[in-house]
Amino acid sequence: MEPIEKLRKIRIEKLAKIKKLKVDPYPSTSAKKQSIATCLKSPGKNVICAGRIMGTRSHGGSTFADLVDQSAKIQLFFSISQLSNVNGQLLGLLDIGDFIEVTGKVDKTKAGEITIFVSDFNLLTKSLRPVPASFYGLKDIETRLRKRYLDLIANPQTKDLFVQKTKFWSSVREYLVNHGFLEVETPALEQVPGGADARPFTTHHNALNCDFYLRISLELYQKRLLVGGYEKIFEIGKIFRNEGIDAEHLQDYLQMEFYWAYATFEDLVNFIEQYYRFIVKETFKTTKTQNNRKTLDWDKKWEKIDYRDSLKQEAGLDISKNPSIKELYKLADKLGAKPAKNLGEGRLVDLIYKKAVKPKIIQPTLLVNHPVIVSPLAKRNSGDPQTVQRVQVLAAGTEIGNGWSELNDPFDQEARFKEQQALRKAGDIEAQMLDQDFIEALEYGMPPAVGFGLSQRLFAVLVDKPIRETVFFPMIKPKNDQI
Repeated sequence: MEPIEKLRKIRIEKLAKIKKLKVDPYPSTSAKKQSIATCLKSPGKNVICAGRIMGTRSHGGSTFADLVDQSAKIQLFFSISQLSNVNGQLLGLLDIGDFIEVTGKVDKTKAGEITIFVSDFNLLTKSLRPVPASFYGLKDIETRLRKRYLDLIANPQTKDLFVQKTKFWSSVREYLVNHGFLEVETPALEQVPGGADARPFTTHHNALNCDFYLRISLELYQKRLLVGGYEKIFEIGKIFRNEGIDAEHLQDYLQMEFYWAYATFEDLVNFIEQYYRFIVKETFKTTKTQNNRKTLDWDKKWEKIDYRDSLKQEAGLDISKNPSIKELYKLADKLGAKPAKNLGEGRLVDLIYKKAVKPKIIQPTLLVNHPVIVSPLAKRNSGDPQTVQRVQVLAAGTEIGNGWSELNDPFDQEARFKEQQALRKAGDIEAQMLDQDFIEALEYGMPPAVGFGLSQRLFAVLVDKPIRETVFFPMIKPKNDQI
């Protein structure tokens, strides 16, 4: 028998003894009145608090224990002479991991540690498996991600990380609301996925007897809302992309996208810098963060670099000379991009950029003047129709934001969709689909507008973690016994 099964068997035997004492090991109510954090600030007061036992130490007729709740940890002191007969027996049947409710007075021990001197207690939940801190620890990353609840018990820093994540998304929302944006909600199931170059997940709708796609962006339905008359809107929602797993990519993750009618591209660029500074400062109380042992300064004036110039400088690629598909494949292979077959010019250029340029940009930077071939939804620059009004935010060698002046010419949009459709038919499974309903919406008229999106990846960069470590339960291949 495995060690953990032996310990589980012992706990089940204790459970049977608890039931013989006529004690309910899983009651439905608790009389908890104070958090542990409050108890720590309440010397001399009587309290009723509850939490999980995370340590015990017995000395003759006395027992010390560590009690933990979401707010803090506190020491408990039990004296057998002060407990009822039943509770005296119950005390000996408690284990690390059990939830209990205690009544007592907060005071200091002779050693000066704030402690609850317990006069009465109730068992709230009997734990049947040893928690990691009391058994084998929890360092293996796969176990931590597969069984995140154990990671949260054993590693307080993990719990703190997700508190920071809540602050992050609160600040993302707060800044927009304070600037007059309305939060909206759009469908997660779409008949035609769009707004990004990505392979979607599919599902079947039984009642309608047709297939749907899980959305790959929040874009096209929000732009329909601009057609309907809204002017400043945003959504924070889950999107789903059926793509590879690495330190920067998840298959389902939170993303924010906002759309702002009548704003210029310059308005968008100026807005973004202030927006990011607010998010960073509200989340971390500083405008400097660490990533891969380098300091990122979000308060310093951001550099603005040209997409085409950076490609020419870092990869030796001059896209103004219209390189052939064969030349682009050769360069992508040379850079180790491993391009799939049947890719178009835009997708190959983007792969080359991601290999040659993006990893070298460390400080917060604005990338502008993207070619039309890599931006099927963005409006052209009037002075240079081969480029678009698009801006990407880059830092720590990755993309952490993307926005543009929205294309509202239905004929131009339809032509670009058809170019993407041709790429799909040629074998590019991530090329965008033709959304005829969206084209029809544009024909009713969409005002000039800008749009911008940021995702979970920004938070991962700010806390210097692989992205899957910044979600509670990332996708992990099931074990054989779970299939």
